[in-house]
Amino acid sequence: MSKAFVFTLLTTCMTISSSLGADRPNVLLAISDDQSWPHTSAYGSKMVTTPHFDRIAREGVLFNNAFCASPGCSPSRAALLTGRNTWQIEHAGTHASYFDPKYVTYTDKLAEAGYFVGFTGKGWAPGDFAKLGRHHNPAGPAFRGAGGKAKPGSYADAFAEFLSQRPEAKPFCFWFGSNDPHRPFEQGAGLKAGKKLEQAEVPAFLPDTPEIRSDLLDYAMEIERFDSDFGKILDLLEQTGELDNTLIIVTSDNGMAFPRAKANCFEFGIHVPLAIRWGKRVPSGRTINDLVGFTDITATIYEATGTTPPIPYPIVGRSLLPMLKIPESGTLDPNRTAVFAARERHSSSRYLSLGYPQRCIRSDQYLLIRNFKPERWPAGPAQKFANVKFGKDGHLSSSKLGPDYGGYHDIDACPSLTFLVEHREDPSIARFLKLATDRRPSVELYDVRSDPACLHNLADAPEHSALREQLVEQLNASLTKTGDARVTGNGDVWETYPRVSNLRWFPVPDWAEQVPLSIPNLPWLDDRKPRAASNE
Repeated sequence: MSKAFVFTLLTTCMTISSSLGADRPNVLLAISDDQSWPHTSAYGSKMVTTPHFDRIAREGVLFNNAFCASPGCSPSRAALLTGRNTWQIEHAGTHASYFDPKYVTYTDKLAEAGYFVGFTGKGWAPGDFAKLGRHHNPAGPAFRGAGGKAKPGSYADAFAEFLSQRPEAKPFCFWFGSNDPHRPFEQGAGLKAGKKLEQAEVPAFLPDTPEIRSDLLDYAMEIERFDSDFGKILDLLEQTGELDNTLIIVTSDNGMAFPRAKANCFEFGIHVPLAIRWGKRVPSGRTINDLVGFTDITATIYEATGTTPPIPYPIVGRSLLPMLKIPESGTLDPNRTAVFAARERHSSSRYLSLGYPQRCIRSDQYLLIRNFKPERWPAGPAQKFANVKFGKDGHLSSSKLGPDYGGYHDIDACPSLTFLVEHREDPSIARFLKLATDRRPSVELYDVRSDPACLHNLADAPEHSALREQLVEQLNASLTKTGDARVTGNGDVWETYPRVSNLRWFPVPDWAEQVPLSIPNLPWLDDRKPRAASNE
């Protein structure tokens, strides 16, 4: 940004600020892309340095137990925008599909209430928001900055553009969605920047090797770039004099893009960082241990802004404001005994692009996961077709299998996965690949206090049978009450929602050959099959 542009911007914004009432706060949501909860310096990480996240935590509240709605970006962001569980928003509850406008977002409602609304970077994505009638991204109208392309390192330009166009006397609602630390990373960036391999914090579900450590340092570099961009936005906000009249929320959409993390309902897939600041309205320097979810953040925005939530399809979360305004730290609300998360399809990773449906309940100590299709591979099968042709009748006419271990597409392509595959014959490494890719039982239970890596499944342990029964019952009751098709009898509806991103093709799996009637009817998929003529 030029100095002249910034001076003009600040002069304009200070004039606007003086005319605004302090009873209608601005809202700034900063959301990273694929960051697990331990990875800020406010939580004690030595692998990353995040001074701007830490500032919000220090001048506001740091949440130790915040959970996203889904371990994948598109459905998790949709839940945050609508304030509803992913299983309550149809297409938007799965990855890379549609977003029905009947599910009203908090950005929609704030715009109706007189807020100036916008976003930069990654809003709701991936998916097609226009197909069912939306006129712009569910996160709001897009701002791209003076260069016309919002990207890491320049997101503050887009926020400056947004502020310069803000009408006088209007509070604002801005969504800053970074693409960091989404893969791919610049390989070796961490070491190049001077980080040391010994700084890397290797979770127990990955082998402790130089290759894995280097990949983690590259991930750390992208978190730091997100934090730097966030800091530039905070600087602009502070220079306009509106920092203290802005509800600032900084979090991540889901966990880190490593094997057995993102796209899984394990701790490193759903447990995310969260800090909230709101000037003098929120006592500073506190940590809260209560279990909170994304739908609670949505409810907080509605209450803080005095905006009426949508009816029908109401929000389901509970506002965090009562806890935010209490001057104490610790566990503050005894009624917050559990949070829930879910996933359906993530990438195109299986036969017919079927998903891997999971639901989970997280208490203060335990995580219970239900895998509704344990016959499927959780990361997808190891092999796919490399060359696919379909005849005019829509049936497969010719194909060629790709290389062994060329699948696993529910794990983002990365050096860590490559290392696991290339060293799969090494017994000390093979178990880590199996942890990420082998079939799993229908129920998993983990003590996350002693086992945050979720390596020791306690579901079949006799001494935990009562706990398992209690958590399964509590999960099923919540899913039934909120109308989840996976428990009300029409679970295959999730497979009928079209995928709008790229498709991959896989051989018929053993379970489909054994029970052909279990294959869902997917008319949307017929329209996506490449015909023989288009491949010649």
